[in-house]
Amino acid sequence: MSQDEIDLANPRWYLATRLRDVILRRWSAEVQAIGVHGSMAHGDDTETSDVNLVVVTYRQGAGPRAALRRVDGILVDLSVASGEEGLRRSRELTSRWPLEADRYLTTRDLFDPRGWFGTQRDAHLAKLAETRPGEFSSLARRNWCVASAAHARAVRLAEWYETDAALVLIAEARLHAAMVAGLLTRTYFRNRADAVKRTGLAAADMTELGATLKAQAEELTARGRPVDGPLGALFES
Repeated sequence: MSQDEIDLANPRWYLATRLRDVILRRWSAEVQAIGVHGSMAHGDDTETSDVNLVVVTYRQGAGPRAALRRVDGILVDLSVASGEEGLRRSRELTSRWPLEADRYLTTRDLFDPRGWFGTQRDAHLAKLAETRPGEFSSLARRNWCVASAAHARAVRLAEWYETDAALVLIAEARLHAAMVAGLLTRTYFRNRADAVKRTGLAAADMTELGATLKAQAEELTARGRPVDGPLGALFES
């Protein structure tokens, strides 16, 4: 991204460029790329948005330390990784893929003379292209198990009139059920709020969520990844 493309009247972009300049002055020999992800990368950041800054170094442990704190009233989430580590992560699929893919595929560079972020995006797309449906289903089943357990505990707590604790667990169940949906359809989300909103689970009550989990369990079984089975099944993929 050229300096002309940055809206310096936007306080978040102004802060991001200041952070970039400080990092390049202090660690110029260690840093190979700097970028932003999240709402700023998508171009729809607001006054409540964070600055999600990622610094890519030439070697592990170099450059600034990761940090999370406010700067001039704006929350800054600074992550740091070596180029090798960043590419390794982009070639891995985990049960959190629906919440992680966006940063691999939508990062806007503030400094990237060798096109590292493009290399990361291509590496992740190549991994997706070679991944079989069964791997996504296995990851979805992991999220289903978390969602199902949280839902069951929320139901029990509600029966005991432990409403506040039940609400925390139902939120966890909604999120993991949303990630099941994302993995089964190869859909990634901007963040947790986006995940539950786009899957229609943001306002799901315990009964609706229970029905969703039942339907997901049936789909996983149909895909060869049943959510329950004999002891020996625990050691299968």
